[in-house]
Amino acid sequence: MSQPPQPGEPEDQAPDPGPQPGQPYPQQPYPQQPYQQQGWYGAPQQPPPSSNKTALWVGLGVLGLVVVVAVVAILGFVAPGFFLSDTKGENAVASSSSAPASSSTQDTATQSPVDIPSARTELPKRTTPLADPTECAYPADTSKEAAKKVNPPAAGPTPASGTSAVTVKTTAGDIGLTLDRGLAPCTVANFLSLAQQGYYDGTSCHRLGVSGLQMLQCGDPEGTGMGGPGYTIPDEIFPQLKYGRGLIAMAKTQNPDSGGSQFFMVFGEAPLPPEYTVFGSISDEGLQTLDKVARGGVDAEKGSGDGTGPPRIEVKFQSIAVG
Repeated sequence: MSQPPQPGEPEDQAPDPGPQPGQPYPQQPYPQQPYQQQGWYGAPQQPPPSSNKTALWVGLGVLGLVVVVAVVAILGFVAPGFFLSDTKGENAVASSSSAPASSSTQDTATQSPVDIPSARTELPKRTTPLADPTECAYPADTSKEAAKKVNPPAAGPTPASGTSAVTVKTTAGDIGLTLDRGLAPCTVANFLSLAQQGYYDGTSCHRLGVSGLQMLQCGDPEGTGMGGPGYTIPDEIFPQLKYGRGLIAMAKTQNPDSGGSQFFMVFGEAPLPPEYTVFGSISDEGLQTLDKVARGGVDAEKGSGDGTGPPRIEVKFQSIAVG
């Protein structure tokens, strides 16, 4: 899947997640109370000759049943939802579950406000500038079909200096970007090409993380995290790369040079290894939009179980203006 990984996430297979947060548990019958049992009020049987002992045991049994009924009634009154087997029922008691080390799987609607750092992360710099121009290539992605038909950028010499201003108009608000060719010339050329062809128009950001990995991932017309443009772009990374508030980077699979159209905008913390191409920064207005979306929370029921999922406040791209 084209997305930043979660620490400790297996590469080849997914563990059995068990019941997912927000998902109903298997239906169980409500606790059966003794007086609801079939035949409890049936005709009494004749007692055996030794009726004294039998009467004693019957009396003790009745007393025990009365105690059980009383306890169950008290629990049902003190703990609303005690009888509910489906956690989605009204007044159901929230269940606890273990969460990945990188994020919380709780529904953000019930959490305290999202803790978003205010300080920006400085845009990284290359210790050795790239050749200007730089050779770029965009080979076909043979692993899957294009999610949306589009032409790749022109291969060959590509400018490796200067910046380009971009304004992404979304349903949640404008997000201004400054793309840096000195950091990632091939990536910038690809983003501008996709934007100018209208590839992103009408697409929605499909993955929001508000804890551990605080970012909004966008750029997949399928909305699943699996879609791409039908070709790949080269990684443009270096060891000094760090990720944090105000930076924009490319998403990819675990394979090198596997990026395409998906990217993620970081509004907070992002403890990731230097494996994702940083290609620009986010404006103050854009960060305000992202902060608003983050505080709206994650729709965890539609997520993958790692604490991320579609944002509750939809972010649909309407248009992208370059310059």
